Amino acid sequence: MIRRAMRFTKMHGIGNDYVYVNGFTEKVADPADVARKVSDRHFGIGSDGLILILPSDKADVRMRMFNIDGSEGEMCGNGIRCVAKYAYDHGLSKSNPMRIETGRGVLTLDLKTAGGKVESVTVNMGTPIFEPEKIPFDPSRAKATGNPRVYRYALEGEEMEVIPISTGNPHSVSFVDDVEKLDLNRIGPLAERHPAFPKRVNAHWAQVISPRELRMRTWERGSGITWACGTGASAVCVAGVITGRSERKVLIHLPGGDLNIEWRESDNNIYKTGPATEVFSGEWNG
Repeated sequence: MIRRAMRFTKMHGIGNDYVYVNGFTEKVADPADVARKVSDRHFGIGSDGLILILPSDKADVRMRMFNIDGSEGEMCGNGIRCVAKYAYDHGLSKSNPMRIETGRGVLTLDLKTAGGKVESVTVNMGTPIFEPEKIPFDPSRAKATGNPRVYRYALEGEEMEVIPISTGNPHSVSFVDDVEKLDLNRIGPLAERHPAFPKRVNAHWAQVISPRELRMRTWERGSGITWACGTGASAVCVAGVITGRSERKVLIHLPGGDLNIEWRESDNNIYKTGPATEVFSGEWNG
């Protein structure tokens, strides 16, 4: 029997690129294996992972995201914007606001459209999670500081301050004077697998430009260096607020572009606004 090629669409949110598959029409038997293959930038399509857009019995659509190594993540802040754009532009749902089911629960997205297409999306990311058991984070593997939400631990003998937060995925945020001077290829893998994070962690380093403007770089668990991380940018905003470094509404510069993040005091929810871009579509025979 000849196997039919898998139809896909390549999309990105400020450079955080994934291969998207319409699960309403396509069947992916082993998404972890497919994620590893399509993500390869030499022998595959090239991406930070695979995202499936699926039917949902509790929202307009459902998303599942898989990293380069095949591991499944709970949520992707840039990816969910692209899911909303795909669903709206391709007629899977014309809801606006749109509700998308994720591993973190159902999130609500407001779509800015022009000419019948989505240009940018504001995502209600929900409330930040600080409870160690829910992140998950093991405080016994780190040193306490004067701030109950800030810890210290060493990576290869170099001690660093970390703020553990979950915004749908486990994150660690560290503030530095200059993010461009970081040797991310060296420090990233160590941070991802630090024993304080039993399920590994998305590690971020942030630089304060002003109380309303930050710059960040990211090492994502299962994917390595990525150009952007939406849940991570949300965590950076929260970390800036709780350490007195930033205001609740900030512009964050990532290698792939900018995101506007607001941690609203009125409802304690984080709101993330940014673009979503469709690059090309094709068929995968791998």
